Amino acid sequence: MAALTDARRLVVKIGSALLVDRLTGALRAGWLASLAQDVAWLKGQGTDVVLVSSGSIALGREVLGLGRGPLALEQSQAAAAVGQIRLARAYEEVLAPHDITTAQILVTLEDSANRRRYLNSRATLETLINLGAVPIVNENDTVATDEIRFGDNDRLAAQIAVTVGADQLILLSDVDGFYSANPADDPAATRFGVIDRITPQIEAMAGDAGSGLSKGGMKTKLLAAKTAVSAGCAMAITEGSVLRPLTALSQGANATWFTAQTDPQAARKGWIAAMKPIGTVTLDAGAVTALSRGKSLLPAGITAVSGTFGRGDAIALLGPDGAVIGSGLSRYTAREAGCIKGHQSSEIETILGYPGRAALIHRDDMAL
Repeated sequence: MAALTDARRLVVKIGSALLVDRLTGALRAGWLASLAQDVAWLKGQGTDVVLVSSGSIALGREVLGLGRGPLALEQSQAAAAVGQIRLARAYEEVLAPHDITTAQILVTLEDSANRRRYLNSRATLETLINLGAVPIVNENDTVATDEIRFGDNDRLAAQIAVTVGADQLILLSDVDGFYSANPADDPAATRFGVIDRITPQIEAMAGDAGSGLSKGGMKTKLLAAKTAVSAGCAMAITEGSVLRPLTALSQGANATWFTAQTDPQAARKGWIAAMKPIGTVTLDAGAVTALSRGKSLLPAGITAVSGTFGRGDAIALLGPDGAVIGSGLSRYTAREAGCIKGHQSSEIETILGYPGRAALIHRDDMAL
C-alpha cells in the first residue's frame, strides 16, 4: 500500500460537497483552512502538491440566486464565472498564511486532447510547481460545452496527475473507499483496502450514485483510477469531510488504494516510444553523448531536419550514422527546427523573431 508521505508529487481532488455546505450554499471555510494545513505540511516534507477543485458553480449559483434545481448550460456558465473568482480567492486566503503562492488553472478536455495545448499546459504547470506555487485546477465551466468538457473532476484530476507526472492521486470524496456494492443500499457491501488490478468484476461493482452537489459517482472514480495507474500513478479514494483529511489518510483512515505497476516517468516514456514518428532530426556525436547522460536535445546538436511536423508531434532521433536512437515530442515545427538547427539556444529569438524554448525536445518528452 502506498504511503502518502512517500509521494514526490501529489494531486488532490476536492469535490463540491466537501467545499460547499449543501444547505446554505456557503463555503466550508473551517474545513478549507484545515486542508491548507495539510498542504503546508506536505510541502514541508518536500512533496509537490496540485489541487483539482470543484465548487465554482456551487458557489456562484448561490450568489446569483439560481436555487437548487437543474441549471441550463448558460446558467451553469454564468454561475461558474462568478464562483471561480470566489473559489480562487478562498484558496489564496487559506494558503497565504503558510507562505504558499496559489495559481488558478482553468482547462477543458480539448487542452489534453490537443497535443500542442497539452504540452503548453504541462509546461505551465511544471513551471509553477518548480517555482513553489500550488496550482488550483478546475474545468473551465464558463466556456466548456458537452463536446469539450471532462464532465467530472475525478477524470480531470486523473488527467492532471498524468500531465504533471504525479506518483499519487487522492480523491477526497463523500465515501471512504471503493465498495463491492453501494453501502447505502446493501448492508453486506465490503470496502476494498487495496486494488492491484481493475478487473471486469471490479468494474461491474461500480455504481452511479453521487452526492447532491457533485457529478461524480463510483464509475467516474474507477475511470480515473484506470487513467492514473496506467500512467504509473497510485490513486486513493477516501472520505474527505473530516478536518485535515490528508493527515487522517496518512494516519490510517479508511481508503481504497489502486496500485500502479510502474512509475510515472517510465510510463510516459513508454507512451512516447509507442507513438509513430512523423519526422526526423539527425544529431551530431556530441548531442548523442549528451542525451545518453540525461540531457535535453538542444538545437546546436542537430545537423538535419526531415519531414513535416508540428509542435507536440513525435519525431525520430537519428545518430550521425542514420540509426534511430529514440524518439521525442518536438517543441518546434519542422520549419522552425530547420531554421534553428546548429545554432545556440541564445540565438533562437534572433533567428525566429520571437522567443522560444531552449530545448527542441525536453528530456522528459524523450524515449531513447
